[in-house]
Amino acid sequence: MGKAVLGEFEHQVLLAILHNGREASTVSIVSELEERTGREVAPAAVYIALRRLQERKLLTSRMSKARDEPSGRARRYFRIQSGAMAALRESRATFQRLWEGLEGVLD
Repeated sequence: MGKAVLGEFEHQVLLAILHNGREASTVSIVSELEERTGREVAPAAVYIALRRLQERKLLTSRMSKARDEPSGRARRYFRIQSGAMAALRESRATFQRLWEGLEGVLD
């Protein structure tokens, strides 16, 4: 496995960003995670994961202009980088190999 191995929550955060079109704000990431997992998500946990992913250069971010936001406040938007895409592909392939031959086990 490559050095950009993802933790479970980091993996979920990256997938939530992809569902938002490769760029997303923290608010939209939290909403996406809650909708898709059916669980409450602490914004602080998302902030921590985003910071870790950004430190690992798997994400970049930019600030919006306050006047462009409905709230009137500037927002930070996170964008997935190619290293994150490679890590997601590798992770998906690994899980597919692990699941191979177990199709009926959980039925």
